Amino acid sequence: MRNAALSGYVGLARSLGVDPLALIRSAGLDPLALVNPDGWISAVAVDHLLEASAAAAACESFGLRLAETRQLSHFGALSLVAQEEPDVRSAVSVLLLHGDLHNEAVHSRLVEAHGLATVRVAGTEIALGRQSTELAVAVLVQILRNFLKPDWQPVSVCFTHDSPSGLEVHQRVLGDSVVFNHTFNGIVLYSDQLDAENPMSDPSLRPYAQQYLESISRRSHPTITGQVRKAIETLLPTGRCSINYVAQSLSLDQRTLQRRLAHSNETFAGIRNSVRVELAECYVRNREHSLTWVAEELGFSSLSSFSRWFRGEFGHGPRAWSAAGMRPPPPAPKLSRRGG
Repeated sequence: MRNAALSGYVGLARSLGVDPLALIRSAGLDPLALVNPDGWISAVAVDHLLEASAAAAACESFGLRLAETRQLSHFGALSLVAQEEPDVRSAVSVLLLHGDLHNEAVHSRLVEAHGLATVRVAGTEIALGRQSTELAVAVLVQILRNFLKPDWQPVSVCFTHDSPSGLEVHQRVLGDSVVFNHTFNGIVLYSDQLDAENPMSDPSLRPYAQQYLESISRRSHPTITGQVRKAIETLLPTGRCSINYVAQSLSLDQRTLQRRLAHSNETFAGIRNSVRVELAECYVRNREHSLTWVAEELGFSSLSSFSRWFRGEFGHGPRAWSAAGMRPPPPAPKLSRRGG
């Protein structure tokens, strides 16, 4: 992710009585390297830094407090493109679709149905900690306030993790409708709010902004693994999550997709299974939905096939696993195709 992800970190850490430089070094980051906001740093290291900082400061809302300082400009060059879009929907779509130009560790997708729009936030190739998750979701809220109005509030803000001991900061930053132990991380808003005109847009500048976006996109393509994961998340509930459909969604043929995944030491089946494991843990632990719904959402043809798969991955059936509050087993280490 870009160094801009840690904008305001030093000041916040010092205000909470902890040593930011010591924490930055302990996370394996170079404090001097953070001076350039357009530089890139390890997303895993940042995630560890935020969790360690929250623990050191005894501040459960560390990520949220960091998000309070965020403006659209923190997205760098991408913000120049978004602010020239004609309406809020297209501006947000640009930020979500090309978010990897700012942060390759977070994937967000917009889904609209029955008058509501849902933006779900998830890690791409790492499991985001509580602080990184709340930071990413709160940044979404801040961005929408840039386009709508400063006191705008979503219909609801959802987190898969437990509620903190106090909600004062959450309600100040996110509004009154914050839900914990939910099936996904993200926000829900009314779809017609996305139809609002973008007050920052200048129609005469939009063609230049589009040309600029095309140029920076060519210089920074998302990884093939990240693209496949995004496509799988979208196609799983449709029951059509095959390598053929995913390849078509990426404008590739099946053999080309297989070859590119092989170069990254990945397989389509492996990535699909990894996505299913992450989503299954979230859905089954929450218990809000029936197991039949979970099976359909993960693309299984029947509840029995889902249950067999779940037992193979987690060591227990879904009901027993959820009742015991278990965690998924750690993934097996991946061996290089070159050996070792």
